[in-house]
Order: sequence, then structure tokens, then C-alpha cells
Amino acid sequence: MTQTPFPTFNIVLVEPEIPPNTGNIARLCAATGTNLHLVGKLGFSLDDRYLKRAGLDYWPHVSLHIWDSLEQLHKDFTESAAGNWWYTSKTADKSYTQATFSAGDFIVFGKETKGLPKQLLADNPDNCLLIPLAGTAVRSLNLSTSAGIVLYEALRQVDTFNV
Repeated sequence: MTQTPFPTFNIVLVEPEIPPNTGNIARLCAATGTNLHLVGKLGFSLDDRYLKRAGLDYWPHVSLHIWDSLEQLHKDFTESAAGNWWYTSKTADKSYTQATFSAGDFIVFGKETKGLPKQLLADNPDNCLLIPLAGTAVRSLNLSTSAGIVLYEALRQVDTFNV
């Protein structure tokens, strides 16, 4: 796959708490030409050795953007007529497979322990997505696993890999 200077999708992590999750997602973004947006108070330093180790030597290939708030990120990109905004939550009614993704979309994930703010989800019910689970033994999937699942569905829909 040839990397382009304008990544097709945007992964947004709101207040991520666990460095290896963010490092794994950074590697995912480097591998797919996806922008990575980190929003709000991070639960670690960007110099964290676990973060660096999880991302290995791919960090120079990550299009990384840091934002003070989700509101600022949304304002800056909404004014430029960017893609749709998708909010992931284990409480959503719609599966990620029911979404129609387009190039330029933003796929937003909340912090590992609390997810996204309830009001944000309530204000955007048609754009909230879940990853269905087979039973109740597991509350949710790991953040980096979830990001990979949803991003690859989005990439598949826009025929990114032509396979």
C-alpha cells in the first residue's frame, strides 16, 4: 500500500489512559495512513516508554495531532467540511457494520474506564456505534482492538486495499 499525504480516516482518542493501547493504535494509524488525534488530558506522557515500545519505530510515520478538547477538534474540522463523526459506545443501538463510512470520517473512542461522555452520545444517537459481543461475560473489548475492528470496516467500505 502506498501512503498518501492525506490520510483517508481519522481516529480520535478522547482522554486515553493506557499507553500501550495508544501505542498500538498509533501503529495501526501508521499502517493505514490514518490520522491520530489525541484529545484532552492524557493518562500518560507522550514520552512514556510503554507508549513508545507499543508503537515501535513507527512513530515517525504517524500523523499525530494533539487537541485540548473535542469541541475544538470538532469545530476546526466541521468548518472545513470534513467527514462524518462516528462515536463508539457499548451502549449504542447500531452496530459498526451498519454505518456507511466515507473517506475523511472521524471515528471517536472514549477513555478506557468511562468511554465517551453520556451527553455527547445522547446528542448524536444516529452516529453512535457499537461492536456487538456474544454474551455478557465481557463488558467491552480492548480499546486498540476496537479501533482496529472499526477502522478496517471503514477501510473495507471505501475499498482502500482493492482486495
